[in-house]
Amino acid sequence: MSDKSSTPPQRQSVKPEIEADAGKAFWRKGPKDTLPPPDTMGPYMRNRPLPVRSVKGRKAWIIGSGIAGMAAAFYMIRDGQMKGEDITILDAMDITGGSLDGAGNGEEGYIIRGGREMNWNYDNFWDLFQDVPALELPAGYSVLDEYRLVNDNDPNWSKSRLMHKQGEIRDFATLGLSRAHQWEIIKLLLKRKEDLDDITIADYFSASFLETNFWYLWRSMFAFENWQSLLEVKLYMHRFLDAIDGLTDMSALVFPKYNQYDSFVVPLTQLLEEKGVQVRFNTRAYDLDMTETDGTRTVTAIRCKVDGQDETIALGPDDVVFALTGSMTEGTAYGDMDTAPDLKRGPGLPGPDSDWALWINLAKKSPVFGKPEKFCGNAAGSMWESATLTCKPSPLVDKLKELSVNDPYSGKTVTGGIITFTDSNWVMSFTCNRQPHFPTQPDDVLVLWVYALLMDKEGNYIRKPMPECTGREILAELCHHLGIIDRIGEIAAATKVRTALMPFITAQFMPRAAGDRPRVVPEGCSNLALLGQFVETSNDIIFTMEASVRTARIGVYTLLGLPKQVADISPTQYDIRNLLKGARALNNNEAFPGERLLHRLLDRTYFAHVLPPLPEREETLRERAEGELSGLLGKGSDAFGALARWLDRFRDGIKDKAS
Repeated sequence: MSDKSSTPPQRQSVKPEIEADAGKAFWRKGPKDTLPPPDTMGPYMRNRPLPVRSVKGRKAWIIGSGIAGMAAAFYMIRDGQMKGEDITILDAMDITGGSLDGAGNGEEGYIIRGGREMNWNYDNFWDLFQDVPALELPAGYSVLDEYRLVNDNDPNWSKSRLMHKQGEIRDFATLGLSRAHQWEIIKLLLKRKEDLDDITIADYFSASFLETNFWYLWRSMFAFENWQSLLEVKLYMHRFLDAIDGLTDMSALVFPKYNQYDSFVVPLTQLLEEKGVQVRFNTRAYDLDMTETDGTRTVTAIRCKVDGQDETIALGPDDVVFALTGSMTEGTAYGDMDTAPDLKRGPGLPGPDSDWALWINLAKKSPVFGKPEKFCGNAAGSMWESATLTCKPSPLVDKLKELSVNDPYSGKTVTGGIITFTDSNWVMSFTCNRQPHFPTQPDDVLVLWVYALLMDKEGNYIRKPMPECTGREILAELCHHLGIIDRIGEIAAATKVRTALMPFITAQFMPRAAGDRPRVVPEGCSNLALLGQFVETSNDIIFTMEASVRTARIGVYTLLGLPKQVADISPTQYDIRNLLKGARALNNNEAFPGERLLHRLLDRTYFAHVLPPLPEREETLRERAEGELSGLLGKGSDAFGALARWLDRFRDGIKDKAS
C-alpha cells in the first residue's frame, strides 16, 4: 500500500492575484503559495513574465500624460513587451507631466504648483525609475542611481520645522502628545477601514489634539484639512509608520536634485519618445462608448475634443484603454506680483470642458465607476493656493540663511522641507529645496515655494483671505511671520511672485465611503483601467507619485493578462522595530509604558537590538522596570513577586548558558 502522505503535491498552474492585499487573510507557506507574502517586495518580485501572449494589431490608448499615464506606457513596453509605436497618449495640455510641473525663468519668475516629498519604500516608483536613464550621469546609470547619489551624500533634515511669534523657532523636538492624544492615535490605528466611511478628521480627534505639534507637522507635510477624510489619515499613519520618528526634523525624507518636472517627467518622457510612444496634445477625452454583454463592459470608442472640435477614436477588438479619473490641478487660476488669481470654477460640479468630465460621464453608466461628485462637488473644501518666489539677494535671503541647514547657494539641503507657521491664520508654510531648483537657474537666484491650507481666513498682517491677495501681499504676509516685515520694500524689489489657486488640489482627501472610488479595473470591464489618485487600491494611500505608478502597474498587468503580481505596500507597518520606535516617538521620546520591562526581559538576548536604547544605568533600569511592574500588578502582590523573580531567573539563565 502506498503512503499517500509522502506523495508530492501535484503541480498546478496558479495565476497570481495581480493586486495583492496583505490585509485580506493570514498568509502561510504551502505548496500552492508560490509567491512571497503579499507585501514583500524585492528582486524576486522584479521578474519579467515569459512567455507573454502578444496580440497582433493591439493598440493601447492612454488618457492623461501625468506620471500614471506615462507609467502605464512604460510597463506595457517593459513587462508587456508591446511596441512603443502601438501606444498613444492623449492629453488636454500641450506638455507632458500633468500635475508634475515646473516652468519659468530667472527673469519672469518660476512657477511650481506643488512639490513631492519622497520615501525610501515607494517600491513601484523606484522599480520604474531604476530603468529610466539618468540625464546627468553617464550612459548605464538610472534616475534612481542619480537620486541615491544626491541623497546619500546630502542627508535631509530641518532645524526650523515649526515657527511662530514672527520669526521665532517653536520647539518641535517632540510630537507634543499627551497620553490621551496618544490613545486617540492608537485607537485609530486599531480601527477597521470599513468602520470609517465618511468620517472626518474633526469628527474623531479632540480639539486639543488638533493643536499639537504632531498635527501641525502632519497636516502641513501632507496637506490635510480638518474636515477631510479620517480614513485617509489612518492609511497615511500605517504607510509612514517607519518614518514617524523622523517626522519632527524631516530626516525621514529624500528629495530630488531639481524640481519634479525636470527630475522625473523629462527623463521618462524622453525614454518613451525613444521607444516610439506617441503623444497627442490639445486632445481632451470626455467620454467612452461601451457595449455591455452578460455583465462584460467593453470600450469601443473614445470621444474627444481636439482643438475644440469633436472627434471619435474607434477601438479595435483587442485594444486597451487607460484613463485618468479626475485631476488635482484642474481649473488652476494663476496670479502674479500685482494680480490675484481669478478662479473660473464655480461651486458646483465641473463642466464638460474640465478634466473631470470623463469620470462624471462614466459614473452615469454604472455604479462600478464610483461617485465623482464626492470629490469634485465641493471646491471650497478641497482648495488651497501656492506661490513660487524667484528671489535675488535681499533680507529675505539673509533670513533664510539663518533657518537653513546649509548655505542656500551651496547646492545642498537648504530648509530640509517646509517650515510651518503655527500661529498663521492661513496655516502658511514655505520651503527652499536644493538649489538650483531648475537646471538653467541663474547663480544669484533662489526659488522658494509657499503654500497655505485655509482659504477663508484673513491673514495676520494682510487682512484678506489668501485667494484675494496679490503675490506682493502674500510676500508681505510671509515676511510678517518671518519677522522681517520692516524690510518688505527691499525684499519686494528683489523678488518675483507667481501664484496658483487650485480648486481640487486635495479633492482626493474628501470624506468618502466604500464604492465612492472605482477599482483600477472596475467590475466587468474587459479593456478599461482607471488610473491616478481617485481609484481604489487595497491599502495604499493617495496624493503620491507611488500611488499613481501603482495604479498604472495594476492596470497594465490586468488588461494584458500578465502573470505578475503588484505587491501590497511595504510591510514596515508590521515590523516590531518600527512599532517600538513609533511608540517611543508618540510618547515624546520618553520610554512608553512597559518598555523598561521589555528591556529587562530582552537586554541579554539576541533581540536586544530591536529596543530603542534607554538612558538609565543597569541598577536604575531594574528599579524603574519593577516600578512599571508594580504599577501593573500592585506592589507587594503575589503576582508581582512571582513575575519579578521569574524575570531575574530568565535573564540569569541566559547569561549562565552563554558563559
